[in-house]
Amino acid sequence: MDKIKTIKKLKLLIRFLFTAACSCLILLPIYFIVINSLKTVEESRYLSFSLPASFQWSNYIEVIKAGSLIRAFGNSMLMAGGSVIICIVTGSMASYALSRRKTKLNNFLYVYFFLGLIAPVNYVTTLFTLKFLHLQNTYPGIILEFGTLGIPFLVFLYYGFYEGIPRELDEAAVIDGCSPFQLFFKVIFPLLKPATITGFVLNFLGAWNDFVTPLYLLSDNKKLGMTNSIYNFFGEHFNDWNMIFADIILTIAPILIIYLCGQKYIVSGTAGAVKG
Repeated sequence: MDKIKTIKKLKLLIRFLFTAACSCLILLPIYFIVINSLKTVEESRYLSFSLPASFQWSNYIEVIKAGSLIRAFGNSMLMAGGSVIICIVTGSMASYALSRRKTKLNNFLYVYFFLGLIAPVNYVTTLFTLKFLHLQNTYPGIILEFGTLGIPFLVFLYYGFYEGIPRELDEAAVIDGCSPFQLFFKVIFPLLKPATITGFVLNFLGAWNDFVTPLYLLSDNKKLGMTNSIYNFFGEHFNDWNMIFADIILTIAPILIIYLCGQKYIVSGTAGAVKG
């Protein structure tokens, strides 16, 4: 018995050490960025893990002013938030229709949506389409593009959840006099909270962190978001590492907060989709 207990303790110790090592691989770069963002220009040029002689909290204020981050933050919120609303509304309604009426056409459409998860983006075609619609270099154009990129994932996510909702609930709501929109938004949609929050968080993070799409579709620097602001800021202050690291922290802070708030729903949301 003592030997078995020793083996179990050894396994737990190995798991703990492995988890600690993995955590260090993630936390050390974050610590490195945070510490160097609080140093003076001269100290930050050494790019060391040492603590600063004095914490320069004013770096963040200077970065916000120099990098026009308030405007960039508003742009990112507008693009990511607007696209997520389009994704959730369109994706939830489309997957509901596909899951409740399993015809050959609907099965084909589901596969077509699924291909959107793996098909690469053709920016040349996208640019010509937006130009034809007079949406090139506009907020509506980039929001629609982000929404288009996120809809396939939402359709796939919601589709699995609808499989777990009994059809008798639909029939009972119709008998009670619900219209199709009342049935969906008042009866079915409230049951999809885990999937909705999961889709919101993951699509918001995807749109917020997307660097390439705005770079191709937006030629006006004043319309670029937080992620692109790091690129522009680095070009102007490539020797000021403390400022660059402060810009990185300000860029990742909002999405980190959103992810931590919705983390518990992401696990249940993805599990429900796979189960369905």
